[in-house]
Amino acid sequence: MKSELDLIKRIEAYLFEEMSDEEIAIFENERKNDAALDHKVVAHLDFLKSIKAFGENKSLKAQMNLIHDELDIYALKKDLEETPNLIVLFWRKNQKSLSIAASVAIIATVITVLAMNLFNGTNQTSNYSELKRDMETIKRSQNALIRNINSKNQPKDISQYGGTGFAISANGYLVTNYHVIKDADSVYVQNNKGDSFKSETIYIDPSTDIAILQITDPSFEVLSTLPYVFKKSGADLGEDVFTIGYPKDDIVYGKGYLSSSTGFGGDSIAYQVTIPVNPGNSGGPLMDNKGNVIGIISGKQTQADGAAFAVKSDFLLKAFENIPQDSLKSKISLGKKNSLSGLSRKQQIKKLQDFIFIVKVYN
Repeated sequence: MKSELDLIKRIEAYLFEEMSDEEIAIFENERKNDAALDHKVVAHLDFLKSIKAFGENKSLKAQMNLIHDELDIYALKKDLEETPNLIVLFWRKNQKSLSIAASVAIIATVITVLAMNLFNGTNQTSNYSELKRDMETIKRSQNALIRNINSKNQPKDISQYGGTGFAISANGYLVTNYHVIKDADSVYVQNNKGDSFKSETIYIDPSTDIAILQITDPSFEVLSTLPYVFKKSGADLGEDVFTIGYPKDDIVYGKGYLSSSTGFGGDSIAYQVTIPVNPGNSGGPLMDNKGNVIGIISGKQTQADGAAFAVKSDFLLKAFENIPQDSLKSKISLGKKNSLSGLSRKQQIKKLQDFIFIVKVYN
């Protein structure tokens, strides 16, 4: 029990910046190498924020009650019964107190709603960020502009949103997040060579944030055999993982570890991973060291550095099974052999790049 209390004291000293630079460096190194410790730091930070919000709410309510006590409600009621003109006199006399009371009441109501949401978990989306890219707010590189000009199949207008998708079958079927393509008028995917292809959404599952796309562009050439498989069993806490995607116009690699077996707010559909992700990573694969797909990156926690979330591969496989067969123009053949296992990370990434796409959404 004492060791647990000591650990909590260390976590709070770290969060309140009461450690020396040397102590911070030691603690951050421990956190990096200990997934359980990292998870406790994130959980304790959320706990402290909830307590703070609750305390602020109680304080504001106390202030409101104080102001309310200063007002002579019974005398006011009697005066109002005698003559309506006293309303004006009362307002002029108590304008300042009433304005403060109204302000406090409004603020208290807002904080009450926020505090209730923190405690009952009904709406925690303010701390959860989807990782699609707003293309209009990103300054594009010169190379990217040249690539777009040379791409005959892509619309001239810049897409509104962007994300990542990856192949589930060599014949043009991809998976991405539902929130990436939601409300899209048209969707294009772009490979690592800069070629763009018109695509259609053939299946969505908003409950797991999964969407299946099919490349319908006649210029698309069938890919080689997929080098990865989708893992059916769960991944282990502390396991090293990596992702590859398009938070910018060039493919980006990120390395980390699995820090929790549940996602945001205890969501059993997802994993929590400590890994660097940014807008545009949504829809990218989460892979283990052997190159098995164990999930799909979907979002991150805005108030905790490095805390990202990925829908588990088990739910990807269920989504593939649920695709109506009459919506398929050709059969989806998932990879059956993992050719990435045993390769160095550099070699794994080289083999993966042809199967990862930028997803561009036009509204």
